[in-house]
Amino acid sequence: MSEVRIIRLGQTDSTNRWLREYNGEERTGMTVAVADEQTAGRGCGTNTWESEPGKNLTFSLLIHPSAVPSNRQFVLSMAKALALKAALDEYLSEGITLKWPNDIYWHDRKIGGTLIELSVSGSSIHRCILGTGINVNQRTFTSNAPNPVSLIQITGRETSVAELLDKVIHHFQSYYAQVEQGHFEDIMQAYRQAMYRREGFHRYRDSHGEFSASIAGVECGGHLLLRDAGGRLRRYAFKEVTYITE
Repeated sequence: MSEVRIIRLGQTDSTNRWLREYNGEERTGMTVAVADEQTAGRGCGTNTWESEPGKNLTFSLLIHPSAVPSNRQFVLSMAKALALKAALDEYLSEGITLKWPNDIYWHDRKIGGTLIELSVSGSSIHRCILGTGINVNQRTFTSNAPNPVSLIQITGRETSVAELLDKVIHHFQSYYAQVEQGHFEDIMQAYRQAMYRREGFHRYRDSHGEFSASIAGVECGGHLLLRDAGGRLRRYAFKEVTYITE
């Protein structure tokens, strides 16, 4: 990948929204917007992201992945998730997994997440914004989010937010290079190996009720494949199935 441009913002409502309205002429490389304070960060759907000013890593990446077919768009989320895991693994000896579709977990607690926004031109992706929040130095959480955790709560020591961003960018460049070279299956295999609940049967809930299943895989279009206790293969899009963690 060519040049990485980092734009540092003091306060913004959303780094995704900021990059969506960004008027730069770049059509190659990567543009990163990172904020000390994000006042209206979002998660998937209507979820919001709680972040104490200056304590966490809140940023978005803008890329133009024209070589990625629109029906393989989820490989971009996979590459970003793998980069986040690789960066966090440098601080934690174990426990970081990738919870489909867009969360980063430490054991059964959420340490980060990503929101992806795409602009499609024909059968290709014209531009992609990947917005991420990682809990770094925030010690307490006051929202009704059920299971947040931060690096400082795990390690007991503060982490440089700028250093963590550098590590994420470094790892994302490596994984995104694989995407640009068309190595989609390598990315998908690495993602599957790093998934939360990768092994064994666990409880889930869909529109028909609760059931027990094991993860059979994730398609490059983003669908989650579960195999229930009766051997039936179930296929889910975002928000169609819920993990039962309590």
